Amino acid sequence: MVNTAWLQSFCALVDVGHFTRTAERLHMTQSGVSQHVSKLEAHFGVALLNRQGKKFTLTDAGERLYEQAQAILLSLSSLEARVGEDPAFEGEVSIMSPGSVGLKLYPQLLGFQQVHPALAIDYRFSPNASVECALVDHRVDIGLMTCEANEAGINCQSLAEEALMLVTPKAVVDPSWEQLLALGFIDHPDGAHHARLLLTPNYPPFQHCNQFERKGFSNQIGLILEPVAMGLGFTVLPAHAVAAFQKQELLCAHRLAQPVSETIYLCWNQQKPMTNRMKSVIAELKRGLQSNGTSKDFA
Repeated sequence: MVNTAWLQSFCALVDVGHFTRTAERLHMTQSGVSQHVSKLEAHFGVALLNRQGKKFTLTDAGERLYEQAQAILLSLSSLEARVGEDPAFEGEVSIMSPGSVGLKLYPQLLGFQQVHPALAIDYRFSPNASVECALVDHRVDIGLMTCEANEAGINCQSLAEEALMLVTPKAVVDPSWEQLLALGFIDHPDGAHHARLLLTPNYPPFQHCNQFERKGFSNQIGLILEPVAMGLGFTVLPAHAVAAFQKQELLCAHRLAQPVSETIYLCWNQQKPMTNRMKSVIAELKRGLQSNGTSKDFA
């Protein structure tokens, strides 16, 4: 491979047109400049200069080398600058979160990407355990979880609170324990967990979800409320998932006497550098959660 220092000396010589002044510009000796030119001629096996005493002109090969060398040196200079850059609104940021959080934040981030089209958002919906595994394996930049990570290498900061809501068909205005038993439970991947958190402080007879007849199950966050809207049962979901459902007129979302919220944690692998584009996306995530007045400060 050609030594780039030789190319720099050769291009400077052509630009200046004088060996001594070129050496001064490059802080080299005149013989050092001559040696670089000689090494290039030996490397390519052609003469690059027509020497006439202290003056010179370029041969055809010298002309071609000068043109190509300028492009190479400019490209290398651009590469060095580019590698050192850390743009705030350019490049891909991958995010993974439970479905309810994603329903709230993914549309927000798409709008952010429209404003900054050089930014690419990769958003995946997954339960907490899968989010943590992806962070550990460096398969995702940012994780949003509703519980703190178990792995020591994952940093977690409390970012927001999301209320849990009891959701029934529209006709059920003030759900009693007897009405819930009669309705039956529409289950989902976090159904038992959410029900335990919300129903335990609000319904003294509640012990576990097996007390209810299981009337259905869906692992698609956008479809969990469909059977509820059709009067087939009740469920417990985070507020963002309830708000995203299109058929609000068929539901009744209840804020119970003892409100319960889940904490949304911002998580990342401490071995992964926090890039400027990640910081920009985190700031936008905060803005998205602040629209419900639930966001906390992130340092």
